[in-house]
Amino acid sequence: MSSALPFFPKQIEHYVTETVTRETQVQKRLREETSKLSMARMQTTPDQVAFLAMLVRLTGAKYIIEIGTFTGYSALAMASALPEDGKLIACDTSKEWTDIAQRYWKEAGVADRIELHLSPAAETLAGFVKAGAHFDMAFIDADKAGYDAYYEACLHLMKPGGLIAFDNMLWSGAVADNNEQDSNTVALRALNLKIHQDRRVDSCMLTVADGIMLARKR
Repeated sequence: MSSALPFFPKQIEHYVTETVTRETQVQKRLREETSKLSMARMQTTPDQVAFLAMLVRLTGAKYIIEIGTFTGYSALAMASALPEDGKLIACDTSKEWTDIAQRYWKEAGVADRIELHLSPAAETLAGFVKAGAHFDMAFIDADKAGYDAYYEACLHLMKPGGLIAFDNMLWSGAVADNNEQDSNTVALRALNLKIHQDRRVDSCMLTVADGIMLARKR
């Protein structure tokens, strides 16, 4: 969920989104259609998906798993950055939202690189763990209470050097307010601390969109 750049003035948000960030016409139309939905705030931002696509290219990732796909904006960007024989596993529970995604994936010519799993992400991840699958990169942007479990499963699935990216890890700044105790804030605050202390990974917090945490498996 990243519908705005929460720490920047509106003019900076507009400049980054409309002037600086590269976006294909298909991506732009998908973003605009999604913006009309009642749950539009769940959409990732243009600068964020450009960053994710850059990570795919920089790491040379070939196999990616995404937890929380919504209407497919981030999946579209990452799949477009994959090599032709790459694969992105998209995990979501909503046929309504992912039906929109699939229209745009097909139009962009990347539908054959995306494998959609419509089931609870915990079940999908468990299946891949049981099968001994391995991935180069993961992007987690789903229910915040599930983040810790998704982290552990994705860490198990990552190859050494694999990268896990988490969205909303600043939660509009709420994680820095110890007086804020709602369940999502508490879960994200705890996971930030866990990753910070986790010797299984190298980590970095970025103030992109609503906060992106990167964890690289050692």
